[in-house]
Amino acid sequence: MAKRKQFPWNLPPEIEARLGDVSYGRQRAIFEAEHLLLILHAPPVPNNPQREFVVFLRSPAGAYSCNGVEKGETKLAKLLDDYRALFDKYDGQYENATTSDELFGVVEDLAPIARAAGHMREALQSARELVGDDKLLITMRDRAYEVSRELDLLLSDAKLALDYRIARNSEAQTAKAQEMAEAQHKLNVMAAVTFPIMAIATVFGMNLASGMEGLTPLLFWVVFGCGIAVGVFTMNWVTNGGALFADKIDGWAASSGKSVENEMRKSQRKLAKDLRTEKPPKDARQSRKSERGRTIE
Repeated sequence: MAKRKQFPWNLPPEIEARLGDVSYGRQRAIFEAEHLLLILHAPPVPNNPQREFVVFLRSPAGAYSCNGVEKGETKLAKLLDDYRALFDKYDGQYENATTSDELFGVVEDLAPIARAAGHMREALQSARELVGDDKLLITMRDRAYEVSRELDLLLSDAKLALDYRIARNSEAQTAKAQEMAEAQHKLNVMAAVTFPIMAIATVFGMNLASGMEGLTPLLFWVVFGCGIAVGVFTMNWVTNGGALFADKIDGWAASSGKSVENEMRKSQRKLAKDLRTEKPPKDARQSRKSERGRTIE
């Protein structure tokens, strides 16, 4: 297992007790024994889950060192400059992006950078609260806030642009599919009109003896009219689902249903009348009389 990297400085035991053995962990500020240990991360590298630690130690006198090297103030300012340079880089890529793939690349690379910048801002704010009045920490905190905010806004704009392009492409595909469906519908209507006529014409165009060769030419126009009627019926079925004839069929069915219902009611009334007028059998009358006699007794 990898060990936490050691730097050439002497940390107070109170700070050592709050550090793990494997790594320095997340970005945070630790203040113990008048010493401030500020743990920050370098900007993330695309497709690399590992983070490079940039650790600052502030002595009680206010001097900073970075990773065991003096002049930590310069290193802290350079770290913020690196985040700012990445913002300028991806802002240019966002402005020049013309495809969804390019926008997705910007979002994919920018997301971990914006997240790391936000954590750095929180760590600097915590350090500012722990130390008190330190002009360097106040300045770096304000710069970190600006960089983090700009990265968050750029990431939001890139996501919004990507979502807009996806929605626009989806609407274009839907409109194209609608146009294709309408064109196919028109072709179906044309086929519905012409197919019956072509089928009948094909049958009568066969060079076979059918016994109808000597009939009157009026038969041709009868067949032609039947083909037109079948075509119109089929066209109505394709376009309106048969609405033109559905009303007539429903009316016929309703009238037929009423006739059947009336007949059933007549039959029921006749059957009830027959049951009222019909005399019971002799044995049944005697049985009822004897039953009434037993009841009286």
